[in-house]
Amino acid sequence: MEMNPFAWEFHEDPYPTYRWLRDHAPIYRNERMDFWALSRFRDVMSSFVDWQTYSSVGALVLERLEPRMLELAPIMILMDPPRHDRLRKLVSRAFTPRRVAALEPFVRGLAARLLDPLVERGGGDFVEEFSTPLPMDVIFTLLGVPESDRRQLREWTDISLSRDPGSDAIPPRAQEAGANALQYWFALVRELRGRPNDGLICGLFDVEIEGDDTTTRLSDGEIVGFCSLLGAAGSETTTRLLGFAAILFSRHPDQYAAILGDPGRIPDAVEEVLRWASPAQYAVRVVTRDVEWYGQTVPKDARILLLAGAANRDEREYPNPDRFDIGRGIPTQLGFGQGVHYCLGASLARLETRVALEEFAARFPRFVVDEAACRRVHMSNVHGYEQVPFTRA
Repeated sequence: MEMNPFAWEFHEDPYPTYRWLRDHAPIYRNERMDFWALSRFRDVMSSFVDWQTYSSVGALVLERLEPRMLELAPIMILMDPPRHDRLRKLVSRAFTPRRVAALEPFVRGLAARLLDPLVERGGGDFVEEFSTPLPMDVIFTLLGVPESDRRQLREWTDISLSRDPGSDAIPPRAQEAGANALQYWFALVRELRGRPNDGLICGLFDVEIEGDDTTTRLSDGEIVGFCSLLGAAGSETTTRLLGFAAILFSRHPDQYAAILGDPGRIPDAVEEVLRWASPAQYAVRVVTRDVEWYGQTVPKDARILLLAGAANRDEREYPNPDRFDIGRGIPTQLGFGQGVHYCLGASLARLETRVALEEFAARFPRFVVDEAACRRVHMSNVHGYEQVPFTRA
């Protein structure tokens, strides 16, 4: 069996492939596409944590990224410590527990405004009209992106991540959209240096990075790298996570009834949605030395996929893993990664998803998703839906 992460049938349902990998090829080699893959929970977990062996430098997705783009706007997710840690320390100030908690009234008000027209119509498209604009507006408000620019920027981001069936080549439309987004971020940074606002971008202008003997300020390119990462990761995965939640609760009205009866169970439900349907299906690493897995040698400099989506359905870790059960309890969550690259915005994503489900459930105690009309995205390592039509039941 071949695992092709870009095959559209794989996007529709990767889990039979994952089960085969876990059982028959826990260290998998794809000669044609030149990668290895780990699929069992404990193997993926240990590799996430061991950044010295499984390096993020030059790795994130299987596609060969344009080196010039990365030089123009370096992204910390493609770095290892200590450089990674110095940059992450700066931006993490925006995501402290206190600051994230303080965003709840804003997120709740935004969710209510987005849901009001859906209530009037008795339904709509959960993703297009609710789970896409909600996290987009939150992260772009945090960054200080003008409201008039947000939809275009989000479109460029989506297109830049889109892929053609079966191919790991970055299509021309995606390259063009990525370049447009990058040009926008550079122009915005230059504009904000002259006319600052109270967004995170302006907060990064005066911070200093501590080096061995000196301190330096962030370049425009480094700030743009932050913007690119937060603008995409801060909205894309939460959008997909909420879309999965809508479909799962429509399929499992008993589980939905449980959170309706006790909204205090919603945080656990969010964790189970994230386990059952991880938006970020895998991360790519480059091994820095020869490593042995199940009697096979993965050579130095090889690319290896850490299949979080497969690990989250590993029956060695979770009894009856294909069952959606909000009472399961998730002691260790792989949906946000682990180790030094653990998702910077995990607490914000949890807040947004919890508040979104609370507000949606209050307005739609009964609803049905038209799964035949749902449409998936076809991206790199992100799975999910771009259309999830629903109606009040």
